Amino acid sequence: MSTGAAQDLDVLVVGGGPVGACAAALLARCARGGPALRVGLLQAAATAPPLHGPEPDARVLAFSRASERILEAAGAWNRVRDHAWPYEHMRVWHPGVAPASDEVLQFDAAEVGEPNLGYIIEAHRVTAALMEAFAEAGGELIGGEVLGPDTVADVAGPVRLATSAGERLAQLVVGADGARSAVRTAFGIGVRTHSYRQTAIVARVLPEKPHQRTAWQRFIAGGTLALLPCGDGSVSIVWSLEERQAGGLLDATPAQFESRLMQDSDAVLGALRLAGPRLAFPLQRLSAERYIAGRCVLVGDAAHVVHPLAGQGVNLGLLDAAVLAQLCVEARAAGEYLGAPRTLRAYERWRRGENALMEFSIDAFNRVLAQGAGPLAGLARRALALANRSAVLKRFFIGHALGRPPDLTAWESDPASPRR
Repeated sequence: MSTGAAQDLDVLVVGGGPVGACAAALLARCARGGPALRVGLLQAAATAPPLHGPEPDARVLAFSRASERILEAAGAWNRVRDHAWPYEHMRVWHPGVAPASDEVLQFDAAEVGEPNLGYIIEAHRVTAALMEAFAEAGGELIGGEVLGPDTVADVAGPVRLATSAGERLAQLVVGADGARSAVRTAFGIGVRTHSYRQTAIVARVLPEKPHQRTAWQRFIAGGTLALLPCGDGSVSIVWSLEERQAGGLLDATPAQFESRLMQDSDAVLGALRLAGPRLAFPLQRLSAERYIAGRCVLVGDAAHVVHPLAGQGVNLGLLDAAVLAQLCVEARAAGEYLGAPRTLRAYERWRRGENALMEFSIDAFNRVLAQGAGPLAGLARRALALANRSAVLKRFFIGHALGRPPDLTAWESDPASPRR
């Protein structure tokens, strides 16, 4: 425990990734119900990443329409808009079906009167934009790490948190520090984990054919391959494979890697040439046993980790951040303590149920379509073709993928302005 004097905050967010930075920016930007909140953001680096990086980032994220609105409310969308690459189409298919076949599941923004289905954005640009918005709103960026909690005995009192940057007092501590969350451990929250025994290979490649602003996803033996369209004409791949296969491809020569990649992509974009390094991430499912403990609340990967095949990880995390911010604003307007049990229990009920449903759905898709075999897998693959022929089902899936954020009127400059 640090011996320095504790410094007071209303909220201390731990973790400077997109979800933590979003939660911090939302909370720092809303002054409804009183003066601006004192919000600190604790992360290992004392400075924010640059918005305009010199090199393309191999790690990109897919953002839904709901996430666009959340980033706008956080003050980040106008900063990252020029680096957001919209995609208008999605194609999903599996071995045995030609990419141009009617059996390919196809989604098009025009079918629901939308300009696009979402955006692909490099991860570091989103984080940098959110950090800028947070700093502009008066938030305090703190370089340091969590050492451990020492909760004040008075139930109406704040949390006293020991960090490598000194002792901090906060009404509420938000754990947004990822799957290996130190906050979660410090507050004694257990987790349930399941290894998929898969590794995701992420890289940027240059396609022979134009990507047509289309997100492509193919189920392959033991995994999935996603081809995400980038604004410079390149494609970011997320290639989920059995660990042994992934290890071989990481060690393969560029020519060997590219040959296998074209095979697994069904040559839908022709030859694919590596345009950067290959990164690897082990895949697991993680669910925190609780989302709250005392005056601590978990968001994003600290609370839940899902398989990347649906591209929903960051979107679920941003919804966590937005719901938490909305409930905190409502609590403050009602004169309640930010970390009051009623507020935190409402957050846990809201987000845990929705996240559990998404976790179950993604896990089922992975088991049946990516790793399944036999009659059940065959039936699921035929169901893709049937869904492609149903306009009602497709509109339902597109609407669900676009998402619906919570009430964000408290962050609008003109609450009477029409919703988009």
